[in-house]
Amino acid sequence: MGSVRKASAWLGLVEDSDERYYDEEYAEGGETGDSWVTDPRVRVASESAQEVGRRIATVSPDSFRDARAIGELFRDGVPVIVNLTSMEPTDAKRVVDFAAGLTFGLRGSIERIATRVFLLSPADTLVVSGEAAGRTPDGFFNQS
Repeated sequence: MGSVRKASAWLGLVEDSDERYYDEEYAEGGETGDSWVTDPRVRVASESAQEVGRRIATVSPDSFRDARAIGELFRDGVPVIVNLTSMEPTDAKRVVDFAAGLTFGLRGSIERIATRVFLLSPADTLVVSGEAAGRTPDGFFNQS
């Protein structure tokens, strides 16, 4: 099993089977400019949060076409929670690849929150871990 495949299995994007990482038909043909319309499933915190500058968006895409909404929010400096649980595995992989490139290009970070749920954080955002207070950061870590 290749390292990309192992990483995908660890992220919960694929099962441990012998599927290819990318679909044979990677490019979707026949797309028009109207396919990039903002989706009503994209939610941003209330208006009062916008005034203070503390907003977090949640996006639950159904296909790769919804990746534009993720990119627009992240480019504006809004942390984005991406829930990929309702997507096909091949499209979910493409969205994760897109999000990884987006965070790299804008010097942000990407974290797995749960199986097929990710947090995209802009460069100026600090994510505080919810670890127990008694645990030391240099202590023993058992991954099993």
